[in-house]
Amino acid sequence: MIFQQAIVSPLGPLIITSRRDLNERNIKGVGEAITAIDFVAEPDALAAPSALTEQAAKQLEAYFAGQLTQFDLPLAAAGTEFKQQVWQALCTIPYGTTVSYQTIANSIAKPKAVRAVGMANSRNPIAIVIPCHRVIGANGTLTGYADGLDKKEALLRLEGSW
Repeated sequence: MIFQQAIVSPLGPLIITSRRDLNERNIKGVGEAITAIDFVAEPDALAAPSALTEQAAKQLEAYFAGQLTQFDLPLAAAGTEFKQQVWQALCTIPYGTTVSYQTIANSIAKPKAVRAVGMANSRNPIAIVIPCHRVIGANGTLTGYADGLDKKEALLRLEGSW
């Protein structure tokens, strides 16, 4: 089953999506995880929310209010093994800090994969919670953000790292 919930953030509307696979082991909801958080122009018709999408909405609201620095949500981003490695590395970047794409490549033991790290970073389906916005160019400049450099800069300013 897919669940969705829209919230209005200071940077525009967000859609939170979660999925729960219905099978014998988790029919009561065990196993539900956030699969996407997307900036949208306007929310289209959405699937019903769940307790987990509501929890994510509350955490995002607390984050934007400056009251939350670390998310506590089950995540299930769909992607290749390499993308999964990059996204896991992104989750280790502390709130209020930035790192370079090279730092992420080094952390996954693929120091020559800087461009591939950038591509995986740009394909992150769970904005903000998987903090791809904390990755900047080696020279300290803002580079690439799928939702626009203005949003990236605003997120870094919120966290006090820009």
